[in-house]
Amino acid sequence: MTGLSTILIVVGLFLAGGVYSFSKQNMPRSVIVLLAVASAMCLLAGVLRIQGIWE
Repeated sequence: MTGLSTILIVVGLFLAGGVYSFSKQNMPRSVIVLLAVASAMCLLAGVLRIQGIWE
């Protein structure tokens, strides 16, 4: 596991927590969707780097 993969996964999980928190606070749906997309992209990039598919 490389350092960048770890950072991407940690940031993705942090953003996923933000999605949960913002949905509980009834924030605007556009903010929640933006955070969800960013979280999914970070997590996917981190996993792809771990698998060696994307370097």
